[in-house]
Amino acid sequence: MAGSSPNQDIFDVRRIRRLAELMNEHRLVELDLQQGETRIRIRRDAEPAVAGGTAVRAATAAVVPPLAAAEPAKPPVPPPAVAAPQEEHIKLIKSPMVGTVYLAPDPDSPSYVNMGDPVGAETTVCVVEAMKVFNEIPAEVSGRIVAVLVDSGDPVEYGQPLFKVDTRP
Repeated sequence: MAGSSPNQDIFDVRRIRRLAELMNEHRLVELDLQQGETRIRIRRDAEPAVAGGTAVRAATAAVVPPLAAAEPAKPPVPPPAVAAPQEEHIKLIKSPMVGTVYLAPDPDSPSYVNMGDPVGAETTVCVVEAMKVFNEIPAEVSGRIVAVLVDSGDPVEYGQPLFKVDTRP
């Protein structure tokens, strides 16, 4: 590649590994970076999460030659919807803060709630730890748990859905 110095390694494994870690950490599907004539694009397949844990996906890296002319940026294509269409009677219980979610009071105890369990507005469904403080998360709706969207120990973001609740009587 013209303009690259012979001792500059664009295939720096540590750099690519760190970029892949950042993609996983921020749940990114594609990363496209360009500096001068060097362009690195890393993309991973959008796969559904594995039940009971998270799937580790291999990221692939490609070095793309510099663009001859400026191309307009294409918006990323969202992955196809995995869930069934939203229905009015399904409500989401979302995380009110950034932290780590725990589905049980301690590792040896049963979960606060499971799929199929009835919940009321005051029912504790999980705890979110933020800065060593364990915050109980109430359902805030009445109904039946139809989906648990996180695993115990997962990091969660503000507003991230944790549970789906069917509010039909």
